[in-house]
Amino acid sequence: MKKLFPLISIILLLSACSPFALVNSETYNDSDLSQYKTFHIVSPADGHLPPGMEMVTYYNITAAIREQMVERGFTEDPSSPMLINIGLTIHREIDTQPALPPGYTPYAGPYYNGYYPYFMWPRDNYWTGYYANAQVITGIYKEGVLTMDFVNIDTKIPLYSASVATIMQNGNPQFRNLKGIAEAVQTLFSKFPVPMLPQYRDK
Repeated sequence: MKKLFPLISIILLLSACSPFALVNSETYNDSDLSQYKTFHIVSPADGHLPPGMEMVTYYNITAAIREQMVERGFTEDPSSPMLINIGLTIHREIDTQPALPPGYTPYAGPYYNGYYPYFMWPRDNYWTGYYANAQVITGIYKEGVLTMDFVNIDTKIPLYSASVATIMQNGNPQFRNLKGIAEAVQTLFSKFPVPMLPQYRDK
């Protein structure tokens, strides 16, 4: 019987691990996100949903992001200077590499083996070549990687970015269910520089 306890502990530990991996988490421009008290999330009116994403998936993702922000003391406000932009890495069949001027990065992100991140609010509004070269994450070029960018839209300056893989079912173009998306977003915020308020940490 005593031999069963270590085995049970290992099983419980493995089952408690998230199926999602944090691809990157990076703060830009020495930004202090705790100085912001409000936020707003990108909407389809600001651009377009990534190909393959339906409104119900968008609502599920934004609801999970909103919950994480509120638990960190932020208030949602459509006039907030802090925008949370959403990007999804998708697959696109292309015959040749697009012809681009040297150093130019399209808002959707550079292609890599047919994959590219597609952002709802065009990323070239704030993502210059400097930031594109700040950190190269090969893991972001996998289908279904969800990225969120925090941007000060008044100054067009990136504040923070994080990515998580993958919000699509393995080998299936369908998005994960509500529970899966919530777990993915929780992982997305796992290294967020502003901690949860005490009342939410042990929930």
